Amino acid sequence: MDFIEKLIKRAKSDVKTIVLPESTDVRVIKAASVIQKQGIANVVLVGEESKILELAGDLDLSGVKIEDPLKSDKGEEYSKTFYELRKAKGISLEQACEFMKNPLYFAVMMVKKGEADGMVAGAVNSTANTLRPALQILKTAPGIKLVSSFFVMSVPECTYGKDGTFIFSDCGLVENPDSDQLSEIAVASAESFKTIIKEEPKVAMLSYSSHGSAKSESTEKVIKASKLAKEKAPDVSIDGELQADAALVPAIARSKAAGSDVAGYANVLIFPDLNSGNIAYKLTQRLANAEAYGPITQGIAKPVNDLSRGCSAEDIVGVVAITAIQAQN
Repeated sequence: MDFIEKLIKRAKSDVKTIVLPESTDVRVIKAASVIQKQGIANVVLVGEESKILELAGDLDLSGVKIEDPLKSDKGEEYSKTFYELRKAKGISLEQACEFMKNPLYFAVMMVKKGEADGMVAGAVNSTANTLRPALQILKTAPGIKLVSSFFVMSVPECTYGKDGTFIFSDCGLVENPDSDQLSEIAVASAESFKTIIKEEPKVAMLSYSSHGSAKSESTEKVIKASKLAKEKAPDVSIDGELQADAALVPAIARSKAAGSDVAGYANVLIFPDLNSGNIAYKLTQRLANAEAYGPITQGIAKPVNDLSRGCSAEDIVGVVAITAIQAQN
């Protein structure tokens, strides 16, 4: 059983409701059909029913619920809730009504009201457009200072990480984190690894230096972030700064980071900035033929996840399974 099959099996064990607002895209409709038919989640598509059914063609959407924001009897209630949430920001009730006609805002409000357990979007919309309604309506989880993102990377025929499975973070959201933000990303990613992979995380704070082999402003940022992360999560194995080879390869770890309980065995890789993280995940995906699921968000009060606009229907199925698992937790 491969990695995504294990996730799907877990999603099926406690079926959640996931809302997909981008119903004008046939990839989303195809994914909805597969997800519903296989019992991975109960699916809600947001949009105009006649257009969705026309796009679906021969695809089986039996069991998939369709919600049209322009016709829904929930519109007035949703608008009033959004107005109460945003009136301090100058939003009028009339403007709130307009926002609730937007499928993304309507879908997130479904999650807010408990009528869905999570939302997945981004096949059509940018990350900013996908996450903005989530941050405005759901806000951050209690005790969380920073919303960040990660990719679950599954590398075939790989002996590193957890049987070739890793979390890479942050590869999609926080552009240039300071030391405190980087420590928050590390702690959140460790928790995400526990939730999704069901194994103990070993967190490597990556740099171009290992344990002081180089000294600069950028390495000092990672060293400070490592110290802060250990203080915030003393029960989690975290080490840094580490070069990527020292983080992954036991023989190199013995030379570059002797005595580390992370070096050589890392399964959560924390990148010092968005440039390095995004480049690394795309190189791993293309050169190692890895499956990349994400960007998955962490830190929002309820699960809302972004997709790459180049995603396939199969990718959407995988992210929905991960979103359902997040909702189970």
